[in-house]
Amino acid sequence: MTRSVAVVTGAAGDIGRAIAARLSESHDVVVLVDIDATALDAAAGALGSSDRFATIVCDVTDEASIRSMAQATAGLGLVRTLVNNAGAARAVSLHDTDGAIWRADAALNLEAPFLVFRALEAALKATQGAVVNIASVNGLAVFGHPAYSAAKAGLIHLTQSIAVEYGKFGIRANAVAPGTVRTQAWEARARANPEVFEDVKRWYALRRIATANDVANAVFFLAGEQARAITGVCLAVDCGLTAGQAELARTFSQSDHY
Repeated sequence: MTRSVAVVTGAAGDIGRAIAARLSESHDVVVLVDIDATALDAAAGALGSSDRFATIVCDVTDEASIRSMAQATAGLGLVRTLVNNAGAARAVSLHDTDGAIWRADAALNLEAPFLVFRALEAALKATQGAVVNIASVNGLAVFGHPAYSAAKAGLIHLTQSIAVEYGKFGIRANAVAPGTVRTQAWEARARANPEVFEDVKRWYALRRIATANDVANAVFFLAGEQARAITGVCLAVDCGLTAGQAELARTFSQSDHY
């Protein structure tokens, strides 16, 4: 099989679906991987063109399930791109975090990307492929959800480890760190506070929040030929959140220009 394949985990969500749609422009087949079969079918239906997309139900925290996914993917072509997008956050503070939550967040947000990479390692070597891990600004600074954030910080380091150790095989590994993105996961908060997205914009230099398509565009770039000399980086797609806060700059400098 010579068809080029991209694998996107957590593909039933808004960001995963946007990434899959963008990668379909540069790959023959995009494999949508998710644990939720119903949501996965809905995502595939929304994407259309059944010959460009395949769906595989997989629990990325379970090694046996990952092996089955890797075997099924091998029958579709050669994996050229892996996007580890599956993730979730649970407790919002350390006080609310217990051992079970800590382990669950680590398993999904850090261990799973490692296991999926190892399962597809041989294929990525054969194609000198690209790995893009979806991290978070939470892995760069404290914005709540500490177990999730610690795992995302670890994911950034895992990205660098893959870049350094597997660069000799031609494999590139990079991370994308989104800030706030309006997805289904945010809708509950939006119902509780309809102004939540307007409220957070003041912390972003661009005075807006990123979209799922913004994240997908960054993944498309890092997975493509234009980024062939880029590996081991973490690209923040956060509308300037981690660059600094204008309100603090205004307070410290007492300049109204901020």
